[in-house]
Amino acid sequence: MYSVSISPVPFLLFFIAVVSSSSASLSEAHGPVLTVYLGPQRVVVLVGYEAVKEALVDQADDFSGRGPVPFLMRATRGYGLAISNGERWRQLRRFTLTTLRDFGMGRKGMEEWIQEEGNHLVARIKSNKAAPFDPTYYLSCSVSNVICCLVFGQRFSYDDEDFLLLLQSISKTVRFFSSAWGQLYNIFPRLMEWMPGQHHTAFARIERVRDFTMMKIKEHQETLDPASPRDYIDCFLNRLSQEKHSPTTEFHYDNLVSTVLNLFLAGTETTSSTIRYALSVLIKYPKIQEAMQKEIDGVVGPTRSPTMEDRKSLPFTDAVLHEIQRFMDIVPMGLPHFALKDITFRGFTIPKNTLIIPLLHSVLKEDKMWATPWSFNPQHFLDENGKFKNNPAFLPFSAGKRSCVGESLARMELFVFLVSLLKAFTFSCAGGPESIQLKAEYSSFANVPRRYSIIATPRWE
Repeated sequence: MYSVSISPVPFLLFFIAVVSSSSASLSEAHGPVLTVYLGPQRVVVLVGYEAVKEALVDQADDFSGRGPVPFLMRATRGYGLAISNGERWRQLRRFTLTTLRDFGMGRKGMEEWIQEEGNHLVARIKSNKAAPFDPTYYLSCSVSNVICCLVFGQRFSYDDEDFLLLLQSISKTVRFFSSAWGQLYNIFPRLMEWMPGQHHTAFARIERVRDFTMMKIKEHQETLDPASPRDYIDCFLNRLSQEKHSPTTEFHYDNLVSTVLNLFLAGTETTSSTIRYALSVLIKYPKIQEAMQKEIDGVVGPTRSPTMEDRKSLPFTDAVLHEIQRFMDIVPMGLPHFALKDITFRGFTIPKNTLIIPLLHSVLKEDKMWATPWSFNPQHFLDENGKFKNNPAFLPFSAGKRSCVGESLARMELFVFLVSLLKAFTFSCAGGPESIQLKAEYSSFANVPRRYSIIATPRWE
């Protein structure tokens, strides 16, 4: 196992360099299991598909721990699904997956919600009458409304100013977390608490989202019918009541607030940013956009909403959507895992309390898994007959027991929203395709895409 000791500030630069470099040359030089030291903190980095898959899937139990990321620990106060371990994590993950599925995640009922929200999105964009606009908050509203239906039991108007302020808070928080300041907070949390800076503004924004969440929970408590739960919050409140006398229960108010916060934050920004990036890609490559529209017109037509069943008949469109996610590489390092005990891996011992980074970037851009990893190429997901083919190295949602709980929801949203948009509009921008840069505006925890004013020209009257 290659090992190097580095000081905290170069540590940040080291990881940015890792994410920007060729994973093939890195693993060829030092092997797929690297150790670095952040001061006294040992960090193991797993590079390439084989190492990441072996850890997260083949040894899933050993690598199911979650690293104590200071920014997230402060934001969630140590509670909730995303940052927890042990029995808390097991109880909350099992309950969350079951409850979201019961309310339609990945099923026909959820598809109908997304179709309806897609219609709202198309109508709002049409109201611009082909004038240039920034799609950021339209997309955030649409995507967030889907998770709001699941969690809060309601959707919000695109003109709701309080809702728009919350979405701005979420977007700015993710941008901060992916900035140098955000990563410095993770390296020097105690020192940064005493210093002025952007991190205090970021935490104030999170508190606004927390206050909104607590207000919604209070409304649910006042109107709860235990026999007829309306959404995730109602189901959690029922479970909380049932287990209120259990000394080992994790169903209490703090976990409810932070888990709802997890779902609201994660269910809004990553998917809406991916759709926004997708529009940039389609403007950058108008021939790809035209080919997708031709395929969509032949299967879906101008009047009905797309369904997930259509995906089997839209192989090129499906391939482009997968390639967008691969090329965007939205969370290049993933959330760090953590060794809750000594782990034996590939002949090495990873000691207890070691941070573990399964470098998803190295999987999505690995030379031996992709024909042209550094180019946008939908052929990565098409066979010689033009049929869709999957690639095991397609892991934008991570893998194993810590994979994204909302993966099936995100996949459905990306397909239905983007096909709905391409069915209704042709996208361009005033500066032409050459003005679009696909390189992220911020790149560390998340690859945050650049923002553009775009033009949506209606295709049908």
